[in-house]
Amino acid sequence: MKKRWLETLVFTLVMTLIFSIALIWALYSSEGQQLPAPGKVEIRQVEPFVYCSLSRKGSFSEIEAAVGELMQHMQNQNVFPTGPMIGIYHGDPSLSDPENIQWEVGFPINEQAFVQSPLQKKQWIFTTVAVGIHEGPYEKTGETILKMRVWLEENGYVQNGPVLERYLDPDPSRTTPDRLKTEIWLPCKKA
Repeated sequence: MKKRWLETLVFTLVMTLIFSIALIWALYSSEGQQLPAPGKVEIRQVEPFVYCSLSRKGSFSEIEAAVGELMQHMQNQNVFPTGPMIGIYHGDPSLSDPENIQWEVGFPINEQAFVQSPLQKKQWIFTTVAVGIHEGPYEKTGETILKMRVWLEENGYVQNGPVLERYLDPDPSRTTPDRLKTEIWLPCKKA
């Protein structure tokens, strides 16, 4: 019992350190590039990046469990994040059966990192994205995404890739839900 408690404590401390490093990286990597104010949308050019993820299909209610599993596998494989946690959502839950939606949770990683199953090493290849900030509970990011899609249409763009969410709070458990910040990317091109 005591050994299990110690393992849990060490795991928590290691993951807190990893999140802190990822936050510092995120702050320095976006230096000089202001995020849009909540409710505003901007078109940006972003660099492709490598990430590792854990893929799922179905209900978003499993995200918390998937994040725990992702972090456990990353720790076991000595894979370290180089940026904030991301969620990637393939398809549109409002247009398709939510039980069949594909999604993944992950972290940007070093290109040379060795990743083993069930984690997958992938590359984000979309360089033109509409960027918006959602401030509030994660469950409500869909509202911001819908507003961003309206903005795209009104400004002559179409979405051409999956939704990417970057979770900007280093420790969401210490932030009230109404103050959580999520950066949303919608890959796009001129219509």
